[in-house]
Amino acid sequence: MEPVSRTPTAPADYALLSGTFASLLALTAVAARNRRPIPASEYVPLATATFALSKLLVHEKVESWVREPFVEETEDGRRPKGRGLRYAVGELLTCTRCSGAWSALGLVALRTHSPELAKTVTTVLTVSAGNDFLHSGFTWLASRTNIETARADAAQPG
Repeated sequence: MEPVSRTPTAPADYALLSGTFASLLALTAVAARNRRPIPASEYVPLATATFALSKLLVHEKVESWVREPFVEETEDGRRPKGRGLRYAVGELLTCTRCSGAWSALGLVALRTHSPELAKTVTTVLTVSAGNDFLHSGFTWLASRTNIETARADAAQPG
């Protein structure tokens, strides 16, 4: 990520995003005041769901409509477009770690406000992340098998 001095943004653009995040975080904390704390047993599913949601927003074609006003698709990948706040939001939508913080806030806010709905959403996203993990493992295993098969074939005499 480029320093602010080398982007078409001003510090105020990032301050607006930070202020919005801080305000939403404060509202979530206030809403959670008189509620039971989220049990530690839900942290891993929430983290996994956060991973899946941020990956969905930043990388998946199905969410390109969300990114389109802020992100330009190029042959080299994605880059923020526009100037000012639009560019800053584009940076957010090209960074899974950055969008992960916002995804986590949204999921925890949902969990605070509507625990049963949040459990359903978290379950879907967690299972989706598990699916990604299994597909990655299968792809790795298949590529290792192909490499070993090619080695064995090359070692065969004439």
